Amino acid sequence: MFDITSENIGLLAAAAVAAYLIGNISPSILMARARGIDIRKEGSGNAGTTNALRVMGKKAGAVTLVVDILKGTGAVLLGSLMAGHAGAMVCTVAVFCGHVWPVFFRFKGGKGVATAFGALLGLNPLLALSALAIVITGVLISRRMSVGSLAGAVSFPFIAMFFERDFVILGSVMAVIILIKHRGNIARLFRGEEPVMSIFEKKKTSQEEK
Repeated sequence: MFDITSENIGLLAAAAVAAYLIGNISPSILMARARGIDIRKEGSGNAGTTNALRVMGKKAGAVTLVVDILKGTGAVLLGSLMAGHAGAMVCTVAVFCGHVWPVFFRFKGGKGVATAFGALLGLNPLLALSALAIVITGVLISRRMSVGSLAGAVSFPFIAMFFERDFVILGSVMAVIILIKHRGNIARLFRGEEPVMSIFEKKKTSQEEK
């Protein structure tokens, strides 16, 4: 996959730790705390964009999305500066894990989709944008973020074969983690209980409200 030598192992380790800690930054948890609530106990219980949107509104959802993407990209660029392309690949996984299992928040974070996208954007923009296209297609067809995320995760190993072959194994591990983190969504989809994203919900007319 990539060479680990005595010369670069220290830099790779340092980059991975730094990326993991960057991944711990959770805008949804912090914004919710400022409002006196725990986002992980509200809505779906996920510390990510969709739940932030549902619980705290569009502004909080947008901030969560942007910060989660930027921290992924920033961590990977840092890894690239410290240890080259190998550092970028290691940090893609590390920042993702930091978001999903943040030590500062008792290892209970988000599902990692936005952070994974940001990290992939720093690793290989074509890979990231190809995966994003599949996610968006899934969301537009189903009107559910979970479906788009699942479609992106399932297709990712195949996309990586074309754009970043050396990352197929690590990327596949990330994809499996995303699928596992969405197990509740999968169960609700099978039961027909997965809610439509709030941005797709039609506003009730005054007649319907009566």
